[in-house]
Amino acid sequence: MIVRTTDEITGTERDVADPLGNWVSKRIVLGGDRVGFSFHETTINAGSVNNFHYANHIEAVWLVEGTGTLTDRETGQEYPLAPGTMYLLNGHERHTVVADTRMRMLCVFNPPVVGTEVHDENGIYPLVTVDSPNGKHSETV
Repeated sequence: MIVRTTDEITGTERDVADPLGNWVSKRIVLGGDRVGFSFHETTINAGSVNNFHYANHIEAVWLVEGTGTLTDRETGQEYPLAPGTMYLLNGHERHTVVADTRMRMLCVFNPPVVGTEVHDENGIYPLVTVDSPNGKHSETV
């Protein structure tokens, strides 16, 4: 059994901030936990525009606080975001999240992230896997 709190994650290597200051991701469950997914609490700052593309992962997002807009950059379709909204990026869609207010969301990634990933210039996380129980990582792009 694994039990963690966001308080104990805050300020550790599991508390990852966007270099541009747009978001913070508290990575609660990671690949090293060996459960087949990772689980994050992500906070996106009000007024920010965030371009993402998870080419190597499937992501499910549940918005619990705040409002904004999700745009599917593949189709141009826009979706309002509010508490209780879920979106699933099951087709590796390039997407933009605009935060009208501070947004807090719970996110699940498959395959799991290992905790070191940050978005590249295209909004993509590299595919990093845990090779062994000792926590060694390898990167595959």
